[in-house]
Amino acid sequence: MRLVEPLIPALRRYARALLRDPVDADDLVQDCLERAVGRWHQRRPDGDARTWLYAILHNLAVSQMRQRARRGAHLPVEDASEASLSIAPNQDDGLRHRDLMAALAALPEEQRGVLLLVTVEGLSYAETAQVLAIPIGTVMSRLARARDRMIQLMDGEGGSVPAKRPLLRRVK
Repeated sequence: MRLVEPLIPALRRYARALLRDPVDADDLVQDCLERAVGRWHQRRPDGDARTWLYAILHNLAVSQMRQRARRGAHLPVEDASEASLSIAPNQDDGLRHRDLMAALAALPEEQRGVLLLVTVEGLSYAETAQVLAIPIGTVMSRLARARDRMIQLMDGEGGSVPAKRPLLRRVK
């Protein structure tokens, strides 16, 4: 202990520099000293106690920082807002995605192709007409029917097409 006691202030300085929190740094030094006392017999007799303690402290700090990175920031429950404690369920998103994919698969091929080119790929009606080698009027007709059918399929077979559906894009 004669070798360890004079090093404690320097260990605390190093721990505070590593962790930037005096309370956590003191805990780290305490853990370091416990480990050093418990494993004093494993120290090399010809080795320097100072470098051995710094190595223990450094390795404990690295382990602690990695553990914090995995776990995330610590926040007392009393200080946390309700919004941060609650997590919205994500099963609705999965079900909606499954229904959307099923509805897309149920569309006729010509309607599905037009719908995907215009809505997903962002092609204009003219570009879609050029890709599919069909008139622009046919693109607009197929797109309108595809949108109406998708609404019916997503709302259930009993669902009706809403009176106010999205406006078609302008032909450029």
